[in-house]
Amino acid sequence: MEPITLANRQAQLPTGETIAYCAEGAKRSFDDPALILLHGFCGSSAYWRDVLPHLADIGKVVVPDLRGHGSSTAPDADVYDMNDFADDIAGLLGEIAEERAVLIGHSLGGYVTLAFAEKYPDKLAGFGLVHSTANADSDAAKANRDKAVETIGSQGIGVFADGLVPKLFAQSRAAAMKEQIAFAKEIGRGTSAAGAAATVRGMKVRPDRNAVISRAEVPVLLLAGKEDGVIASEATFGDHQSESVHLVLLDGSGHMGMLEEPERMAAEIRGFAVRLLSGSGARADV
Repeated sequence: MEPITLANRQAQLPTGETIAYCAEGAKRSFDDPALILLHGFCGSSAYWRDVLPHLADIGKVVVPDLRGHGSSTAPDADVYDMNDFADDIAGLLGEIAEERAVLIGHSLGGYVTLAFAEKYPDKLAGFGLVHSTANADSDAAKANRDKAVETIGSQGIGVFADGLVPKLFAQSRAAAMKEQIAFAKEIGRGTSAAGAAATVRGMKVRPDRNAVISRAEVPVLLLAGKEDGVIASEATFGDHQSESVHLVLLDGSGHMGMLEEPERMAAEIRGFAVRLLSGSGARADV
């Protein structure tokens, strides 16, 4: 089926692959970094649909489809390492003539953000993890990754997405989230099956990157959902307690705060990013 995406532009990467993205707003200063929002696994730029309107005057906001997702191409590889995703984002920055960014990543996007922060620290003015973690997979999580690859291969991406998505939302609010759950399922069904499997294999082998946060020389946002049944808030926050690390807990969210509490999430991202935009005249309220 056709992917569900907000992307209306494409950039050709040095690798020959294509990354699709949308860009909103404009920078107020030449030196301002762009704000880049990265979606999670079996998602697309459309995950940020309800957040973007609340960031309309913050500056330049870029929302890509990660490789194998949305309208971006799915490279022919068995494993998409998190560094591969990071290289894609670095390539996108070069194509859109942006030297630095504030990078915010949801779930898989958070893993990519950490890989980017480790490999390209000079390209960041700040970064954040949304419903994500710097921890490596446990043995149990790795076993679940193998099951995911098997399900995608034997039953298809549609069956896999339909089984995954409901688990991502806060169970106490599932009845009120029927439209959002259906929307996320539709996005998931449009994901490349081969790309999804390669992504799972890449997530399975990613290393622990807590040191990337503890050694960061730029501000860091760690945002978690109180009812996240996929990545607990403790796994997001870890032991990171410093003035440069901002911790946020969304009381009414599971793993999908951008669809469950979009205004609150937008306010937190906005408050974090505005401080990093030189000369920004954007209001701090939503």
